[in-house]
Amino acid sequence: MGLFDTILGRTKPKAANLESLFALPSAAITLQTAAGLYPTGAAGVCFKPPADREEADVTAEIAGMLHLSSDGAASTMTSVDDAFGYRWLVVRDPDLSSLVTAIHVINSSLSDHGWGPQLLCSAFTFAPGDGADATAKPLALVYLFKRGSFYPFCQVGHEQRDTTTELHVKALLGSDLPVEEDLTRWMALWDLPLT
Repeated sequence: MGLFDTILGRTKPKAANLESLFALPSAAITLQTAAGLYPTGAAGVCFKPPADREEADVTAEIAGMLHLSSDGAASTMTSVDDAFGYRWLVVRDPDLSSLVTAIHVINSSLSDHGWGPQLLCSAFTFAPGDGADATAKPLALVYLFKRGSFYPFCQVGHEQRDTTTELHVKALLGSDLPVEEDLTRWMALWDLPLT
């Protein structure tokens, strides 16, 4: 940051730390043992699509890289537009480590092609399984690209969230993941296209 940036009050955005995505498999073990929540095998990257046609080429390139990096068991990827004008590249893979790698590849590829400013977040879904108590609810762990941090999001109805569950999961994962401390950045991601 230069002198004029300091005088004019401009700040340099924090660089994304995509490597923190790789902490997710160990955090998933904590969720399984402490809360009975298991990965569903679905995740997605949300971004504001560019106006030009280049996106189709990049999406095809990403799909090719996912196929090459999955050791023969290809991840599936679909593209879904949401009601807010954002695009989700949704990946399905039963192996969480492969899913994390795929989401890392997508984020890296979009960023390398100059779309870092358009990247909003990535989300990984979890659902109650064996060992879950009766109050357990499905949720998403959301990775904020521009912050390099995670937060839990638990939708329980039409535009309703369960903040008690979110704060409980935050407490469980505090030592496993870089959890976003600023609760005002815990965006509501209504009707995630990851089910």
